[in-house]
Amino acid sequence: MEAKPVEDGFSFEIEQDSLADSMGAKIPNRSIGILAGTVGAGKSLIAQRLILGLLENEAKVVVVTTELTTRGWIEQMHSIGYHIIDYITNGRLLVISRYGTMAEPVLDVSLADVLESKAMSEADIVFIDSASSIMPDIMDSAERFEMLDMLRRFTAENRSVILGIDEDEIDQKTARAFKSFSEILIDLSAELVGGELKRQIKVTRFLRAAGPLQTTIGWRVEPSMGFIVDITAVS
Repeated sequence: MEAKPVEDGFSFEIEQDSLADSMGAKIPNRSIGILAGTVGAGKSLIAQRLILGLLENEAKVVVVTTELTTRGWIEQMHSIGYHIIDYITNGRLLVISRYGTMAEPVLDVSLADVLESKAMSEADIVFIDSASSIMPDIMDSAERFEMLDMLRRFTAENRSVILGIDEDEIDQKTARAFKSFSEILIDLSAELVGGELKRQIKVTRFLRAAGPLQTTIGWRVEPSMGFIVDITAVS
């Protein structure tokens, strides 16, 4: 079935968990989203959960991974019970890696190169994980304005984009500018508490939400089960 862009956004609800019930229900159309956090905070896992939900609700998704090969990304999805081969086969999901299918890196790829790729033209939503790894370490105000303007023009063409951002990879002014510019800002954290890893989603901003928003959502991932909302840590 062909994806149908809708004015208010794209649902990411799935039967296995209640994340959509706590986090706005839909990704707004023509929006810029930021998943912010350091290494290990769970940016990739949250992105993968959102991607599965969007695919199950008929969106057409393009994923750009800067950290894994195409095969590695697919295998990671399958390891948590998110089987997406059928979506790739029917053209609803396209996975692009700077490392190709196996491990042949493409050097000097920039965020502009990704956004200008012809592969993006048919997408409803584009995920770039991690966008900060293909951005300059330091940008001046003119460079920041140009990049943000490019993102706004990209989403104006009836697309949304979700960027994984590690604030340790770029300068503070750029990180702050991207966060301020976004319609959706999700801050992710992970810390050891009593020998157990506690992960949290902090919904810092979610404009045009189509459903309820919780400030803080605890979560974990189980092999073959995927994303699980910790109902004792939702506020």
